[in-house]
Amino acid sequence: MCLTNLLILQFLAHLLADFIFQSEKWATDKIENGFKSQYLKWHIMVTFVLSWAFSFQWQFVFASFSIAICHWIIDGLKKKLTNHEKFDTFSFFIDQSIHLVVILGFVLLFKYFFPITTSFILPVSTHWLLIITGFVLCTKPTNIFIKEVFKAYHITIATEGHLLNAGKLIGISERILTLTLILYGQFDAVGFIIAGKSILRFKETDTAKTEYVLIGTLLSFGIAILTGIAIRITQ
Repeated sequence: MCLTNLLILQFLAHLLADFIFQSEKWATDKIENGFKSQYLKWHIMVTFVLSWAFSFQWQFVFASFSIAICHWIIDGLKKKLTNHEKFDTFSFFIDQSIHLVVILGFVLLFKYFFPITTSFILPVSTHWLLIITGFVLCTKPTNIFIKEVFKAYHITIATEGHLLNAGKLIGISERILTLTLILYGQFDAVGFIIAGKSILRFKETDTAKTEYVLIGTLLSFGIAILTGIAIRITQ
């Protein structure tokens, strides 16, 4: 295993722990109660287990434990961050940026003290690791990212302040389809999908709602397209 693969795997572990395997109930409780949250310890345990498991080497247990402890501190202090109006709007982006810096730091620190080796050869290449990570990124993590962008720029609609379940499913489906087409080089087909979705919304008379959907659509397709292009570049 190389440093690049280890970084990708740790990023994938973070996506799974912080988004896929964390419910909205857990996330809300952590923000409201900080270190006193009854779900924080379970979330940190999931973070540690996934980080260690995705390293595929016993020695990484120290780095995984350090990443989990830092995660605990960051999530525990998030309550204080959200209590400040100046930082509350962008608390999600600050939180995620710090998490990524911590992961990068401990992976590099691990490489300095230990050789990056595994007891078996990974059955997938770096390119396929990126593809797997890209598809995971285009599911629930992107839904939450888009919701936080709306929050940061105070974009809301009385009846659609949050992404509804149908909207979440549509967003995930269109991003997975778009990413698949981009990876196969079918850029024209992506254009047809975007045009088709635009036609479905063409008769919408509510300007505010139309703009809300348009922003969400651009962000959704944009993330999937950029992810696909980034993966193709690594081939």
